[in-house]
Amino acid sequence: MRKFELDLICSFDYYIIILGFYVKEGHGLEAMRIDSNDLIKSILESFDRIDYIKAEDIPNIDLYMDQVTTFMDSKLRKTSRFPDEDKVMTKTMINNYAKNDLLPPPVKKKYSKEHVLVLIFIYYYKSFLSINDIQTLLQPITEKFFHTEDSFNIQTIYEEVFSMEKEQVDILKADVSQKYEAAQKTFEDAPEEDKEFLKDFSFICQLSFDVYMKKLLLEKMIDAMRERYKKSDKKNDK
Repeated sequence: MRKFELDLICSFDYYIIILGFYVKEGHGLEAMRIDSNDLIKSILESFDRIDYIKAEDIPNIDLYMDQVTTFMDSKLRKTSRFPDEDKVMTKTMINNYAKNDLLPPPVKKKYSKEHVLVLIFIYYYKSFLSINDIQTLLQPITEKFFHTEDSFNIQTIYEEVFSMEKEQVDILKADVSQKYEAAQKTFEDAPEEDKEFLKDFSFICQLSFDVYMKKLLLEKMIDAMRERYKKSDKKNDK
């Protein structure tokens, strides 16, 4: 896989998370009635609360299934839309990921640090990619860089793409601020009692269109990857 492709897909993760923060916290919903300046400040502050699991925070010992789900839950529950209800990752999910070749099988029912890194990728991807797409994306990674003796491994890839977080958040702050300001100029002729809701609706539509277009781009890129891998496999079979 080409580095820029993985970089783009991982940067899209941040956009999805940010849109989720916006809707989850009630911004743009009729129940919210706060000053526009307070609203944009709240959005930008929520960006700074977004973080990823550092590789050094993952235990260096092999874990049983219950320990893996507990770890994932402790680190990622705050990013879910409904923290009191959503399951971050269940035993059934993890078993299915292994059956579908998204995740290498455990060794003697234990999961390594590298297993957890792959599960983190899956956690973010599953909100906007199909199982088949995630398999196309991760299978070359796990085949080449999982449990390798080489210094360039799964952790190297994880740290490289997630190190872009701060830069991506800064870019998204500017982008979302611009979209918010543009939305505030819409629906000037709407009934006064509906203006605030419609402006928020306009803002969410702008964010959603951006996500929609990026999702199309990701799907096209993954389809192209799938074709390249098929051709590569046919050459290797000859």
